[in-house]
Amino acid sequence: MYAKVKSAAVLGIDAYMVDVEVDIQHKMPMFTVVGLPDNAVKESRERVASAIKNSGYPFPHGRVTINLAPADIKKAGSSFDLPMAIAILTATGYVIPTSIENFVMTGELGLDGSVSRTRGVLSVAVKAKEDGVPALIVPKENAREAAVVGIDVYPVEKIQDVIDIIEGKSPISPFVLSIRDVFEIGETIQYLDFSDVRGQEHAKRALEIAGAGSHNIMLIGPPGAGKTMLARRFPGILPPMTLDEALETTKIHSVAGILQPDEALLTQRPFRSPHHTISDAGLIGGGAFPKPGEVSLSHYGILFLDELPEFKRNVLEVLRQPIEDGVVTIARAAITLTFPARFTLVAAMNPCPCGYYGDPYHECSCSLTQVRNYRAKISGPLLDRIDMHIEVPSVPFKKLAGEPTGENSETIRARVIEARHIQQHRFRGCKGIFANAHMTSRHIRQHCKLTPESEEILKMAITRLGLSARAYDRILKLARTIADMEGLEQIQPHHVAEGVQYRSLDREYWA
Repeated sequence: MYAKVKSAAVLGIDAYMVDVEVDIQHKMPMFTVVGLPDNAVKESRERVASAIKNSGYPFPHGRVTINLAPADIKKAGSSFDLPMAIAILTATGYVIPTSIENFVMTGELGLDGSVSRTRGVLSVAVKAKEDGVPALIVPKENAREAAVVGIDVYPVEKIQDVIDIIEGKSPISPFVLSIRDVFEIGETIQYLDFSDVRGQEHAKRALEIAGAGSHNIMLIGPPGAGKTMLARRFPGILPPMTLDEALETTKIHSVAGILQPDEALLTQRPFRSPHHTISDAGLIGGGAFPKPGEVSLSHYGILFLDELPEFKRNVLEVLRQPIEDGVVTIARAAITLTFPARFTLVAAMNPCPCGYYGDPYHECSCSLTQVRNYRAKISGPLLDRIDMHIEVPSVPFKKLAGEPTGENSETIRARVIEARHIQQHRFRGCKGIFANAHMTSRHIRQHCKLTPESEEILKMAITRLGLSARAYDRILKLARTIADMEGLEQIQPHHVAEGVQYRSLDREYWA
């Protein structure tokens, strides 16, 4: 007796189709799973057998062989439980396979026959739609994320629900979801507001530019100056995610297993703030079967690294590739995977171990050697990849005690969105480029043309500060963003001058 059921597995953040084949022979009882299964797939034998029996169906007495094709790719996770059970029931004649080829199914089984949520369902739904499969059967808790793709999604809670759907006896209708409603709900989320921050107008201006062009930024200042406070209010001024951005980001969170059951899409940009004790594998991803790390979970969002020098040196150095390329490649002996990692880096640090170097209100207790060793934890190549270096000084009592006078996040966000609209129009048709910070050298030459006065200012800055070729490109990108914020097509001298000052602080602190 033979049967085949369609399922899918996730490799990286994308899915591929898997045929779950079952062959039952009248031989000595044995239950075997082949096709490079990992331990979680092998353990499914016990879950599937118990789930079938507790759903009111007899488990076949004989040799049961399940093949997961293609057999040359390693299979991981518990998502094959449901298709295995349905394939066994089909082979034994308890399911009439009239339309089983029209469904792709995935889900983990409980011992009582219930169907539990699993990872990567959004990726499976995308692949099913690409391959022209009419419908998808998923656990009820995964229905919202699968329905955003625009395919018929049937939410199920137990094995019997699946059998009724396949045989056309079920009252369960395809799950209906409005993408517009999902984004409208996301817009109601309340953020921390910039109006709460007293003083620090220079830093607020820098964060507005960083948000308008998706530039990486470092905040340097003494403890209590407001670095973390500013960083945590940064998401409130960023533009809303587009549908393409939301889909790709949600796929990553779904594969990582951190998407909430009631979430269909991540409509708000992620804000990830890992502790400084994190490992390099936790930051960029890894494991025997690689999974996305913090840099990928912050895709199209913000990666906030507080107390930057406290991170291990090898952990910080692995940030070079994702900052430069927008992807991270994890190579293992058996497999090499690439995860997207197009994030905005926001870093915060003290100027010295005690934190008060250069502070007019406190005396620094660090020796010159301690200060140098502390700053040496941030390598030159990593520092060069951060577009903006901003000094955040202590706030005087007069500003702390006075009434808030700064703009609120909503006002700043409106200007950021307007600047992003200009960039989206400029880069339409350019794959993977949504903001000025993502420009390649070709785009810089095309869109960052300077006047003779602007070139002279930039020449003086490069010569006197000894900036690198990468810093030269970063200044041009910053100048392009500042010009966009003013609605100007031509980069003016004062745009270049402002961009240069955001790059000069690293020479002052690391000289």
